[in-house]
Amino acid sequence: MPDTDAVRGAAALVARARQHSIGDLPRRTALRTPDKLALVDGEVRLSFAELDALVDRTAAAIADRGLVHGDRLALLSHNCWQYVVLMFATARLGVVLVPINCMLGAEEIGFILDHSGATAMVAEDALAGTAEQAITTAGAGIRVRAVVGADRDGWEPLESWTSHQGTAPEVHVADDDPLRLMYTSGTESRPKGVLLSSRSLMWQYVSCVVDGGFCADDVELHSLPLYHCAQLDCFLGPDVYLGATSIVLPAPDPGTLLRTIASEGVTKLFCPPTVWIGLLRHPDFDSTDLSSLKKGYYGASIMPVEVLKELLQRLPDVSLYNFYGQTEMAPLATLLPPHEQLSHSGSAGRAVLNVETRVVDDDDNPVAVGEVGEIVHRSPHAALGYYRDPEKTAEAFRGGWFHSGDLGVLDAEGRLAVVDRKKDMIKTGGENVASREVEECVYELDGVAEVAVFAIDHPRWVEAVAAVVVRKQGSTLSEQEVIDHCRGRLAGYKTPKYVVLSDALPKNPSGKILKRQLREEHAHLGQA
Repeated sequence: MPDTDAVRGAAALVARARQHSIGDLPRRTALRTPDKLALVDGEVRLSFAELDALVDRTAAAIADRGLVHGDRLALLSHNCWQYVVLMFATARLGVVLVPINCMLGAEEIGFILDHSGATAMVAEDALAGTAEQAITTAGAGIRVRAVVGADRDGWEPLESWTSHQGTAPEVHVADDDPLRLMYTSGTESRPKGVLLSSRSLMWQYVSCVVDGGFCADDVELHSLPLYHCAQLDCFLGPDVYLGATSIVLPAPDPGTLLRTIASEGVTKLFCPPTVWIGLLRHPDFDSTDLSSLKKGYYGASIMPVEVLKELLQRLPDVSLYNFYGQTEMAPLATLLPPHEQLSHSGSAGRAVLNVETRVVDDDDNPVAVGEVGEIVHRSPHAALGYYRDPEKTAEAFRGGWFHSGDLGVLDAEGRLAVVDRKKDMIKTGGENVASREVEECVYELDGVAEVAVFAIDHPRWVEAVAAVVVRKQGSTLSEQEVIDHCRGRLAGYKTPKYVVLSDALPKNPSGKILKRQLREEHAHLGQA
């Protein structure tokens, strides 16, 4: 009989030799192209060798502060080079990164800190006050704190991590070890924590590279928030994997985007439709040298067909791609390639390399071509499930397929058309808003009898949050009072842009509110 300890020891050595995790990517790319420009953030310009050294020093500092494999580190910051370093440094240790939306308030952040069980937090100096309130509100057990930027009492400067003298310990990160905990609003009043493993992310990177036409010669501009997995994992992660150059901006300001494309020779750009619209409408668009730009990507919400046509006309040398997916798919699921943009405008394209997609009925049976059903996927991209929520995980993955909650139709060639977004989900400016969360906030007002929150089309934000409120008898509640109440409790993008007072809400015979009818009746609000 073989010695059990010897077998286990050999298996551990083999596992270590076969490791291919997110944390390994900067080192492997640095070994191939050490002097190539990896990352640009203002005056900071890092080669791949310099990026990898920063990742290693930061990982060593995190380990010295007591964080170990499986611990959670929350990150509240706008885009910056330090964000990229932390993404890879945590992964190198098997520490789970918890990116937090910068637009959330202290109570919302506090829920995430508490639910995730984070023991460490890094915050941008401008957001550290909100972070402190969140920590206090949640009673979270944050024992390690670091701040990006100016010094702040009670917080270590992150510079002491990035300049740490030491080497990160060797940590084995298995394919299905969680490395990311992404909080998504979904359709619930509280966000769900989506656990993404090393395998989820790595296979998703491969799909992006192959089907998205990525290459090592790309110079990509990253301006959308890195706290969303679209910019972080569809684009920045694969760029480091390949050895492409990444330019980081704190926000997608159209004027800054145009100037940076021209000055840095940007070849590749991802924007949701709202930002592409902002670029097209900017007075400097036609006078800016955009000749370096060769590949453009859009997603997060549906691109209006007229805007798509204008983009193709005014940027004739740019190949456009539509990316569709969700956080639970890490996030890419389907893609519409450049040569089908006009012939199949509005389509989400076909399943990407490592994804299998179906459209099913209520009993999870595949529907016929052209019939509407729920979009489901099977793929190594798929998340490990919802953190601390086995019931929702079992429901979402029933039958061995991830159920997106989106309705769609497949054509005879396997192209997917998304008929409706997730139930009651609002996509405003690329941000997710759960209508139920806004409704519960409105219901806090004494004068509210009923409320329905829904999306309406908007020329700038693509979708805007609207609310129809039925007042209690005798109430004098005004539209502005509803808006002011929400603004004081919710992130700005969740606050209704339009409030309508009504005598009743349309309902079906079973009492369900007919939100589609509300969207049709109030569509004119977004055009005003």
